[in-house]
Amino acid sequence: MIDAYSWATPNGHKIHIMLEECGLPYRAIPVDIGAGDQFKPEFLAISPNNKIPAIVDTDGPDGKSISLFESGAILIYLAGKTAKFLGNTDREKYQTLQWLMFQMGGFGPMLGQAHHFRSYAPKKIAYAFDRYTNEAKRLYGVIDTQLSKTAYLAGDNYTIADIAVYAWARSAANQGIDWQNFPHAKRWFDVIDARPAVQRGVKVLSDLRKPISGAKERDILFGKTQYTRI
Repeated sequence: MIDAYSWATPNGHKIHIMLEECGLPYRAIPVDIGAGDQFKPEFLAISPNNKIPAIVDTDGPDGKSISLFESGAILIYLAGKTAKFLGNTDREKYQTLQWLMFQMGGFGPMLGQAHHFRSYAPKKIAYAFDRYTNEAKRLYGVIDTQLSKTAYLAGDNYTIADIAVYAWARSAANQGIDWQNFPHAKRWFDVIDARPAVQRGVKVLSDLRKPISGAKERDILFGKTQYTRI
């Protein structure tokens, strides 16, 4: 059994989708990041960076329990555990990993900043708004160019790279993206969006997540609480 400590965010959706795609038995354990659950000692024991998601697999690679944090590492682990969605050859695996790293190093962090400064910043800072909106458009241009040549990001097969990028692309409108400008990426998005396992995965814990509504939540997510050593 896999315990997935998570929340209904892009990084959480990656793991929910992968677990559904692989058909692995799991329990989704909510970590309400607006309430500060990510700072509880029991969660920090498996995710020292106080970020979701994290997993505990009681049937680890050596038959012993293993815990993992960082969504990219978890995707690679689950792909290795099930021999699914990582590629069938060494070449395909490296191509998959390069696009996964693209998401982890740029597509996620930069789009997160775009989302923050466009939707959550208490003051609209023109420089930050434009900086991250333009970077979002550049990144979508990168995947659009790739997807003009291949069915999926790493080639002809659906992989963990697609799962990772898709999870962030679900919030394209909040990042300042008009899909009409990225037709190849939109074609790809729609294909993934229609997968039954994907549709199940994005619903996991979604009924628990509510809009940010107060100063306390903002402080937990964006304020001094984030920088207080626990």
